[in-house]
Amino acid sequence: MEQLNPSDLKAILHSKRANLYYLEYCRVMQKDGRVLYLTEEKNQNQYWNIPIANTTVILLGTGTSITNAAMRMLCSAGVLVGFCGGGGTPLFSGAEIEWLSPQSEYRPTEYVQGWLSFWFDEAKRLEVAKAFQHARLDYIQQVWAKDRDLRTEGFHLDDQDIQNALEGYRNKIPRMTKVADLLLAEAQTTKQLYKIAATRCQMSFERNHEQGDLANDFLNHGNYLAYGLAATTLWVLGIPHGFAVMHGKTRRGALVFDVADLVKDAVVLPYAFLCAKEGMKEQEFRQLILQKFTENKCLDFMFEQVKAQACKKFADDGEQL
Repeated sequence: MEQLNPSDLKAILHSKRANLYYLEYCRVMQKDGRVLYLTEEKNQNQYWNIPIANTTVILLGTGTSITNAAMRMLCSAGVLVGFCGGGGTPLFSGAEIEWLSPQSEYRPTEYVQGWLSFWFDEAKRLEVAKAFQHARLDYIQQVWAKDRDLRTEGFHLDDQDIQNALEGYRNKIPRMTKVADLLLAEAQTTKQLYKIAATRCQMSFERNHEQGDLANDFLNHGNYLAYGLAATTLWVLGIPHGFAVMHGKTRRGALVFDVADLVKDAVVLPYAFLCAKEGMKEQEFRQLILQKFTENKCLDFMFEQVKAQACKKFADDGEQL
């Protein structure tokens, strides 16, 4: 077999890669120049190939292990590896995924330089946070407008409740003078969307991050898949996870959460409720969410928004030009 160079493995841009893996009860290893995961059945062991050149993230859940040789190949291909608990949620309560970033000395520096040029100025950080929230609302409208499945289930943009939630938040954003106020308004809007989704699916719902019904479990699982995409975006662009614009005071590595929020409400939120309504299994939900991430080009959208803010110019008063 012809030996591949690390540069060959990175030929596919991260924003165009198709695969995100969540694995449980298996061993990830290198064999014959490939990365595989081994599952143990009663009478035989089964090996499954991971196409690392077309993979962005691997989340290792309950009952997994990985070899040094496999990590070396994954790093060569620029694949981010995260350790998490069952269902993609944190291993310990209150702790986020621990990311293992590939060691690469050839990532761009222009984006981290641009990010740091505004990050130490509170007013500029607030403007970027507002820009993220406007983009988040635009993306909800974009995804829900073209998704036939969502429209069939009552997620219509001309619905009065949905309009009130989205446009009400959009009108509040320019008036916010503190990040804390923006966070509060954002939380209230998400709570409204939960209520709308629960009503459309004819179920009672109360958000519980620790444990709950299927809707809560699917929200947790889908959100952590989105965190994987966000972490990949930031690693590729060379921006450390600690330079958050919204969640920084309460969450370690919180820029991952800021970036994931760009797509969570548009994709994860409605399908968490719809899949719970249908009584889907976790694997079925995961496959659907990953498909929707690809269909709606979520990773592309994250890259576009982070790059736009990193390269943005500000006036002396902190306003965006």
